[in-house]
Amino acid sequence: MFSRRRIIGGLAGLAIPAALGGCGARRQAAAPTYAVPAGSVPSYYVPSETAERPTSALPASPGSTTGLDAVIDISHMVEVSDFASIRNSSILAVVHKATEGGDWVDASYAVRRPQAEGAGLLWGAYHFGTRQYSGHDQAMAFLAAAQPGPSTLMALDFEPNDPNPRNTMTLAQAEAFVQTIRRETGRLPLVYTHPSWANGERYGRARMSLPQPVMPGSVLARCDLWLADYREQPEVPYAWADRGWRLWQYTANQQAGDGAYGEPSRTVAGVTHCDRNLFAGDARTLSRYWNTRHGNGMA
Repeated sequence: MFSRRRIIGGLAGLAIPAALGGCGARRQAAAPTYAVPAGSVPSYYVPSETAERPTSALPASPGSTTGLDAVIDISHMVEVSDFASIRNSSILAVVHKATEGGDWVDASYAVRRPQAEGAGLLWGAYHFGTRQYSGHDQAMAFLAAAQPGPSTLMALDFEPNDPNPRNTMTLAQAEAFVQTIRRETGRLPLVYTHPSWANGERYGRARMSLPQPVMPGSVLARCDLWLADYREQPEVPYAWADRGWRLWQYTANQQAGDGAYGEPSRTVAGVTHCDRNLFAGDARTLSRYWNTRHGNGMA
């Protein structure tokens, strides 16, 4: 995944206030929607009911390379022609970029959501974290745009901001983002990260590093891991060493003629290109995971 600021020309986003004032009051019968400018996104959010018992679908070992190859992630940079074709390509779930920082919304998110769900695809939303706004404000902006329902997977993209290194999200901001999501929804998002970055090592084109690694005691380590590692044998970051990954992004920007590891391309019909992810489990477990508060961090 990359910051939107890597490619700007011709790409439009919807601005939202830097600091949104939180969600509406919770009610037992009617569901609140997160504050958002009128007409920007539909009101999808429904608060979760009583917590269901989490499912267990971790790899057999933390460094496992087995899983269900049925999840893609995309953004406005990807052209989508037909979500039905995506579903017919053995894809079961799509995670779409919703926001970046505290003032930018991916305009294609709200348009594509009903199309994807109408085609029978599971839906998820991710946020690209930056330093410009507090973690709390970024979380509220994300919730306002993503409008997550009980079956919407949520994720924080926590990695170096290579196009603008000084605007890279800090560990404290990432933790504040997660804590806000947990407080507002009763759930924890997945954390998307690379092992080198999470372990405090130099990573990315700018060769940046966190001042300290993500530790097992961090609230981030309570979140399920969405691992970004394009090697044949992925490395699980220290903070998740005893848990392994839930999603593993094993290759990026898949398109015709661009295969992973020298094998045939994992291109998907209906999109110009996409990132491919393994899920730690089978199709039945994936469906349960997506629809039972994900089992990935019920607070």
